[in-house]
Amino acid sequence: MNRYDFHHLSHVKKQNESKKTLWITLILTLFFTLVEVVGGILANSLALLSDSAHMLSDVLALGLSLTAIYLSTRESNNKYTFGYLRFEILASFLNGLALIVIAIGIFIEGIKRIINPQEINFGLMLGVAVIGLIVNIVLTIVLIRSTKKENNLNIKSALWHFIGDLLNSVGVIISAILIYFTNLNIFDPIISIVIGGVVFTGGAKIIRESFLILMESVPEEFDLDQIRADIGAIEGVRDIHELHLWTITTDHHSLTAHVFINKEQNPFDVVSAINQMLKDRYGLKHNTVQIEHPSINEHGQYGYDFLNKEAP
Repeated sequence: MNRYDFHHLSHVKKQNESKKTLWITLILTLFFTLVEVVGGILANSLALLSDSAHMLSDVLALGLSLTAIYLSTRESNNKYTFGYLRFEILASFLNGLALIVIAIGIFIEGIKRIINPQEINFGLMLGVAVIGLIVNIVLTIVLIRSTKKENNLNIKSALWHFIGDLLNSVGVIISAILIYFTNLNIFDPIISIVIGGVVFTGGAKIIRESFLILMESVPEEFDLDQIRADIGAIEGVRDIHELHLWTITTDHHSLTAHVFINKEQNPFDVVSAINQMLKDRYGLKHNTVQIEHPSINEHGQYGYDFLNKEAP
């Protein structure tokens, strides 16, 4: 960015706690993924292999998340005026999409194994699942602590993943116990399909959250009609239009608005009052307010209607 281009709000996001958490999570997840792949192959357990596929998707997701965190520390420039903050959302969207693809693969393989059941190594399957349960409990606790310190969509999606992983480990353990007592190997693909459902649900949730941000929808925590009313209550404001509110990345929102004001009103005072209200009441700091009047600025029929309404 040109050194003379001043920005009221920094477009850099430093997240040391999230970075440390993701590195710890990535290393532990990669280790256990390898354990599950080997264990799943040796035990011939689709449930274990399904869970390892989910864990592999977590490794990829964590890698993308770390990339997003490192990119978010880069300064904005003449091409990327918002910096690289949006990559956090792109990473989340890709992670969710990968989960959906993996879930579909699990469904297909699970159906195949229901039709043609295969022998399972009960002891190895149970042992790996117990290790997985312990690992996922530790990772879930680490991620929960991180979310309390820093707000990050990638950390939240990772937390959701590992809660799902924890439940998956419980599912594999239940599957192994059922196989042991009933000698019915069909429980393995059935549990794997349930795991696939958890994976699919998590992916769909992450895609939805990312999609809403990428579509620049109004963040769910804000009521646009109430914001419009609060701006309208500012002294001198007569009309609000072209009101937009969207999210660049987690906790980084932008708002733009055009307002008609009384001709005798000082426009600088109006802009200052609107910005102060948005900051105090909604925590919105990156706002652009354009002052207008239809007798000066062309607004077509909308402007004519306003002037007619204002006429004595």
